Amino acid sequence: MSRESIDARGLLCPLPVIRLQEAVRDFPPGTEVEVIGTDPGVLHDIPAWCRVHGHRVVKTEKGRDEYRIVLIVGEQ
Repeated sequence: MSRESIDARGLLCPLPVIRLQEAVRDFPPGTEVEVIGTDPGVLHDIPAWCRVHGHRVVKTEKGRDEYRIVLIVGEQ
């Protein structure tokens, strides 16, 4: 399984989701993707986007100044 990272720090919603959506198009199913953002909205918006598009969130992490979401790319 490959692992990718998307840096969405400094971006406000919906831009982190848009950046993730654009990147995921190039990733095969099973790819683990970590999104790092500073907008607390990513903790809700990215999991919601994943549910709609068939990806699986495996971890969310709330840090002091940033948030991390790890997901597995599903079939597209």
